[in-house]
Amino acid sequence: MLGKLQKMDLREIWKHEALDFTKWLAKEENIDILCEEIGLDIQVLNTEVSVGSFSVDILAEETNTGNKVIIENQLETTNHDHLGKLITYASGLEASYVIWIFKDIREEHRKAIDWLNEISNGDVSFIAIQMELWKIGESLPAPKFNVVCSPNNWATALKIAKSNDTLSENRVFQLDFWKGLSEYLIENRSILKPRKPRAQHWYDFSIGSSQAHIAFILSMREGFIRCDFYIQDNKELFQKLFGYKEVIEEKLGFKMDWQELPDAKASRVAIRKDMKIDSEARKNEAYGWFKAVGEPVAKVFQEYLRV
Repeated sequence: MLGKLQKMDLREIWKHEALDFTKWLAKEENIDILCEEIGLDIQVLNTEVSVGSFSVDILAEETNTGNKVIIENQLETTNHDHLGKLITYASGLEASYVIWIFKDIREEHRKAIDWLNEISNGDVSFIAIQMELWKIGESLPAPKFNVVCSPNNWATALKIAKSNDTLSENRVFQLDFWKGLSEYLIENRSILKPRKPRAQHWYDFSIGSSQAHIAFILSMREGFIRCDFYIQDNKELFQKLFGYKEVIEEKLGFKMDWQELPDAKASRVAIRKDMKIDSEARKNEAYGWFKAVGEPVAKVFQEYLRV
């Protein structure tokens, strides 16, 4: 016997866009479903973010690049009002990615998104996504994101990226390493809340602020691990924190390397340990070090973000 797929109305689960659907989507396990579909690795910064007299549903950023991502939700058929808001938000927040999620799309809006992608020359990517809910019999409903519009060659670029990932032994090692760290932090009740591990040389943690985050770095080629307090595009914040350098390091119990990075938009405050991860013992030693330095960095810098 086989079950029959049943399509559900979105309003059966989410009565209100902002109070129900946006809050659901903003959770890490749900935004990860969206990430898998569109091929981006993003983390949510905040919801209902003001842009003039309007509010964007979700403000996020691309992990490790800091590129701004805005997500506008509509549990109905697309309309001109939401299209206008998307353009307003993209301009006001200088977004690199604009994602529009809806129940159905009008043909004129599909053409408008395609046109926006054509004239943006890759500076801004507009992605239109149809949201669906499906269930089999009495099963729990399952969400499905369908990409309706995206920049030219978007799907081809994602296939190439995924193909390259499967060929890289380093990426397999990185994914295994971060999975192990995630399990270690959970088992040892760390204040650092793990995200979904990725096959990359960094692993980010939110500290509840859109201004900065914690990043753990694994350099296999150069043989070191590093913990960064990473500030994206805010030199004034770096200078403010630098003014508290001595008291911050006293509270941390260790020195850090303060890197303003004048030629880059970002700045970071880092602590590094030379170590080659060539055994299970070394791997566990690295996990312990990341926890030992990452937790005080998160606590102390979070305190001085509010000063």
